Amino acid sequence: MTAPDLVFGWRTALLSVAGAQMLVIAAALARTLRNRLSNRCLATLLVVLAGLLTPYAIGFAGFYDRYPWLSFAPFAIPLAVGPLLYFHAHALALGRLPARPLLHLAPALLQFAYQAVSFCLPLALKLRWDGIASPLVDPVVTAGIVVGLAGYCVASLRLLARYRIALAQQRSDDDLYAALWLSRTVAAMIALLAAWIAYTAWDRLVAPLDYFGELGLYLIIALVGCYLAVEGWRHAQLSFVPALIAAATASPPPVERDWRALGEQWAAQVRSTRAFVDPELSLGSLARLLGTNSTHLSRAINEGLGMNFSTFIATLRCEEVAAALRAGSRNDLLGLALDSGFGSKASFNRAFQTVFGLSPSAYRVRHGSDQQ
Repeated sequence: MTAPDLVFGWRTALLSVAGAQMLVIAAALARTLRNRLSNRCLATLLVVLAGLLTPYAIGFAGFYDRYPWLSFAPFAIPLAVGPLLYFHAHALALGRLPARPLLHLAPALLQFAYQAVSFCLPLALKLRWDGIASPLVDPVVTAGIVVGLAGYCVASLRLLARYRIALAQQRSDDDLYAALWLSRTVAAMIALLAAWIAYTAWDRLVAPLDYFGELGLYLIIALVGCYLAVEGWRHAQLSFVPALIAAATASPPPVERDWRALGEQWAAQVRSTRAFVDPELSLGSLARLLGTNSTHLSRAINEGLGMNFSTFIATLRCEEVAAALRAGSRNDLLGLALDSGFGSKASFNRAFQTVFGLSPSAYRVRHGSDQQ
């Protein structure tokens, strides 16, 4: 009997190209020096996503028909996706993996072991085992994928929220520290989770999906994987500050002072010295300039002035731009924003609107100049 021919159609081409792109960028991410741990976690996630595509890429080409011994080859380990997403977020926000990482990966390791042992069985026994075990194992794995990915997405969002709060307490321009990239990573995985749930619900409740019916899900996996790969490489060198959360949540010493008076005094000093024009100004560096410590400065700003550090500095920067506009400055708004310490037009516009209730251009028009 002649072995079935291999057919490399568009489905195999799409999935193969996507998987190859993920693997190439994963190899590059694994070699980066900055954010090394988080980039390696992302690289491993990309390898796992590429592995999810492999059975379908070779299956559409006819490999399983021609080489039935490939059944149970442990290419796809979807139970690893959720933990690796959380590892990436945890490494960015805290600079380390979560406690007991192997415990997080235990379901994925069990899935790999099950596939590896089954793959080693003789072909006849393997086929019989597939008919017995798959109806029992597949629903458990599917439930594990959905529940696990949902749980790790929620955990990553909570970590991101803590990181954003810590940034606002410690840094003068949150946009410099890549929290937006982390939020987009989690959003992409939530989109993947939604697709997985939709396809699972259709398969279980409406009509069973065959190999071709599941193609849409794997194209979505390919799209999410390529997005994470390309954007992950673009953001691989961005700044993260892993010590922030620990610093922001540390209990301050029980020192009682007139924090309002100190806050106003230090705010006046910052205005007079224009220390706020440094775009990378941090709580620690400003405390050193003022001759105090980070804890006291933080309490003076938070308790005395009723705002976080980021809002405090942004307000002083906006006040300087507003003063220049009232004085009739005809410099362009972006130049004024950059000169006052803002790192981007977006962060300037957002802060100015918050402080003055007007956009910078509207404020300029109201105060006698129409220069944009």
